[in-house]
Parts: sequence; structure tokens; C-alpha cells
Amino acid sequence: MLVNLYIQNLAIVKKIIIEFGKGMNLFTGETGAGKSIVIDAINAILGGRCSKNMVRNGEKKAVVVATFQDLSEEVKKFSEKYGWDASEDQLIVQRDISFDGKTTARINGMPINISVLRELGDLLVNIHGQHDNQVLLSQEKHLNILDNYGDLNGLLNRYQYHFSYLKKINLELDNIKADQALKSEKIETITNQINEIEQADIEEGEDVELEGDSRSIRNSAKILENLNVVHQLLSGDDDINGIVDMLGDAVSHLDTAAAYYDDIVAYSEKLREMLFEIKEISYDIGNKCQNLDFNPNKLDAIESRLDEIFKIKRKYGPTIDDVNNKLAFLKSELEKIEMYDVRQSELIVSQKSEMKQVEELGKMLSEERKIVAARFAENVAQELEFLDMKGVKFEVLVSPCERSIFGLENVEFLISTNVGEPPKPISKIASGGELSRIMLSIKNTLAEKDKIPTLVFDEVDTGVSGSAAQKIGLKLKQASKNRQVLCVTHLAQIAALADEHFKISKKAVDGRSFAEVNELDEEGRIKEVARIMSAGSITNLTLKTAQEMIEKGKQY
Repeated sequence: MLVNLYIQNLAIVKKIIIEFGKGMNLFTGETGAGKSIVIDAINAILGGRCSKNMVRNGEKKAVVVATFQDLSEEVKKFSEKYGWDASEDQLIVQRDISFDGKTTARINGMPINISVLRELGDLLVNIHGQHDNQVLLSQEKHLNILDNYGDLNGLLNRYQYHFSYLKKINLELDNIKADQALKSEKIETITNQINEIEQADIEEGEDVELEGDSRSIRNSAKILENLNVVHQLLSGDDDINGIVDMLGDAVSHLDTAAAYYDDIVAYSEKLREMLFEIKEISYDIGNKCQNLDFNPNKLDAIESRLDEIFKIKRKYGPTIDDVNNKLAFLKSELEKIEMYDVRQSELIVSQKSEMKQVEELGKMLSEERKIVAARFAENVAQELEFLDMKGVKFEVLVSPCERSIFGLENVEFLISTNVGEPPKPISKIASGGELSRIMLSIKNTLAEKDKIPTLVFDEVDTGVSGSAAQKIGLKLKQASKNRQVLCVTHLAQIAALADEHFKISKKAVDGRSFAEVNELDEEGRIKEVARIMSAGSITNLTLKTAQEMIEKGKQY
């Protein structure tokens, strides 16, 4: 449950701390005092939308912190999933709203994504405000309400799984049928592309090697001229000695000198090694000069091959590696097309199986919804009668429709508030006060299925008075026996039933407005209930009546 709420710099609030209790926690205050601020703060904690307009004028940010204790098993499992420490059976949730509209959230000091906070909020608190009555005016929401009441979401999920899979199968079958018309043409095109690449038979790096050969042939004269000069310098000719001959003479003289001078033996050995290496180089260069093939016909063949490779790379590349990847892809596509008939046969079998599942589950869902609809309508009608809507007829219309992701039927809530009149859609006949009572009746009917520990009601008594208001208060009181209830009201009949009563007021200091929240003692409660009842000044009679109402409220 919600233990306390800290609000700082939110709207006209400077700083307040509210300590909540078990049972029924009630908020009252004059119009414009800021009762909605508490609801806005709770909404922020639950991951609701926040804006920069919520930050108090002149402040850099607004801060809301809420402490929750006595956590449900669902909340503990959720906390464990995200790594929050709930070992002390407590969660501290903080939401900061900056003046530029940016928000951050933390749980037990750890940063949290707002979408995750919203999921957690759905497990902690259920808020019912005046805008929730609009749910009743939207027929699309009625089906969800009925399924929640009947615990049919598990069956619905199974149906939706098979429905979605069937839709996927049908889409693939449609694509195959569309491709079948172009099957022959696609096979021919892909086969030609595969043959073109395979016939080119390009090896990795072949283009680089051929480009090197091409450069060599085009510069053959210059290459041969320089190689011959190098060979002549190394080996010499008839007219001059080469480096090899001169180096050989040097080695011979060193050997002679080394016989008499040991210190130069090492030089003689090193020079001899160099002689052997230079002889080998000279020999290799001589072979190159004799064996180099600078045939112009070979250059033509190389250029022709390079041209063929360039065309293939331009069409399927840009690199040879890309060409090979394209070849693998084309072969895979060809295999798929050639397997169309096999895949189509497999899909048709799956289609029949999934269709059977969808039809069976859809029929089961329809039957369950009809049974649940009758029980739901009966329970809601009983709640409405208690809330002074006697003689009202509430029906749940389950009508067949084209199969969809939601099942085989539409669901709509119908009501007749006048005896003898046939039930009609709620949106066409219900008044504001009736909508509040209908929504509260539905909430009470769903309460057995709802395990959320804290319920918040924001002026659900709008449009009602007298006995109906008293009955609404009793229903809220009843709900507070098994869970925590927070309620904003403007009716004395409901205020008199509070376990904890808070008054929200507004005052001006130095030309600025400040909202305050004060927990009322017994005397304060009597005065506040009397104020709500009185149209003008509070009299002894209204004070006495207020005291009697509060004493009577304690008996429930």
C-alpha cells in the first residue's frame, strides 16, 4: 500500500508530506484549492505523462517521492526481475520533472525507464477518475472489461496466437501464389545470372595479379633495359670486369693477407659470403632477362580477361567477394523458387491445422463470453440497484461479427434507466451522474478479480447527491475493508465515512499561492463535513449533523 507521499515544487505546492493509513483515506477542500495536485503527483509516480507546466513557477524541478509497503507477490516478482531490492518489503519511487519538461525516475535509488515504471504502477495503484467514465462510452473497451471479469485473457491469448500465425501463413501463401505467375520468368533470369558468374570462373585476387602482369608487359622495354644493365654491372663482359670479378679479386687478396694477420680473417669470411649472394643475384637476373615473355598477344589476352572481370564486378560486385556472395544468394533464391510447390503444400497443411485451432478456440471463447456476460450483467445490475438506480436494466450484448484478432463477436453494454424502455447503448442515454454510478458498479464487480492493493477514486461522485451519494460512500467504504482506498470527494455523505481525512487548502503569502494538505483530527473532521454541507456559514445544527454522520460512519 501507499505509506507516504512527498511533493515538492509541483504546481502550487512548495513542499508537503502526506502520511497515509489503511482503509479509506479521504481528501476534501474548496473548489480551486488544488485537490487534483495529489492525483497528479500519484499519476507521476505511476509513470503517467508529465509536462514542464507542472513545475512550480520559478523552480528548476518538481520532485515526487512515494513509499510503498506490504508489497504483493506480483510486485515482489516484478522487482526481482529488474533487480530492485524489495527484501525489506518496501519500494521508494521517485519522479523528477525539470523546468524544460524532461523527467527521470528511480526506484530504491536505481534509475528506471518510464515504460517499466508504468508497468510497475499498474501493479501498485488503480486510479479511477472522471475521465475513466469515457471508457463506458467506447464500445471497443467493453470487450476487454468482460474478458477481465471472466478471467478469459488466457483463452484469448491462445486464440490470438493461432489467429496471428494463421494470418502469417495466409500472407505467405498469397505471396507464393503471386510469385507462381512469374515463376518461369524468375527461374530463367536467375539461372542466366548464375551461369554468367560461374562461366566467368573468377578466382579471388585474380584481378590484382592480372593488373600487375599488364603493367609489366606494357613497360617491357624499360624493364629489360634496366635488368641487362644490372646484370652487366654485376657479371661484366668482354671489355670490363663486373662486381663479381672485382669482389672475387678482393676476397683472394684478403685470404693472402689473413694468412699473416689473424684480425682480418673475419672480414675475409664476410666478403666471401657477400660474393656468393651477389653471384646468385646476378645469375637470377640473367635468367629473368632470358625468360621474360613480353609477347603482345599475351597482353591482349590479359586485357580481355580484365575486361570480362570488370563487367562481372560492375554487374554483381563491386568486389570479387561480393560477386561470390551474390552467386550464393542467387542459388539460394533459385532453390526457394524451385521448392515453392513443396512449401505451398506444407503451408496448406499448416493452414488447415491453424484454422481448426482458431475455429475451436474462437467458439470456446464465444461460449465463455456468453456465460460470463449473463453473470456480469446480473452483478452490475445488483450494484446499480444498491446505488439508487432501481428498476434499471443492464445488459451485455454479445453479437457475432467477422473473425478478428479479438474473437468472433462484438460486445456492447446496454442500459435502460426507465421501466418499460428497451436497453440502449450507454453512450446514448446515460447522464453524468449515471455514468459515475455505472462505472463504480463495474469497478465493484471487477474488484474480486483485481488484486491491486491501492485504489484511487477522483471525484467519482460527480453528478450524484442524497441517498445515491450515501450508497457510493458505502461502496467505497466496503472496498476499503480489504485494500487501501484514496478518494477525492466534494460530498459530505462520503467524507463522513473516512478513516483518515485530509483537507487541501490554498493560501497566499507574499503575493504567491501555496497549497497545503493537513490531516484532520476529530474536531477538524466535524468542521470540514459541516463546511461541505453548508451553503453559507457553519451553524451549530450543521456541526451537530456532521458529528452524527461521522459517528454513524464509524459503525460501518
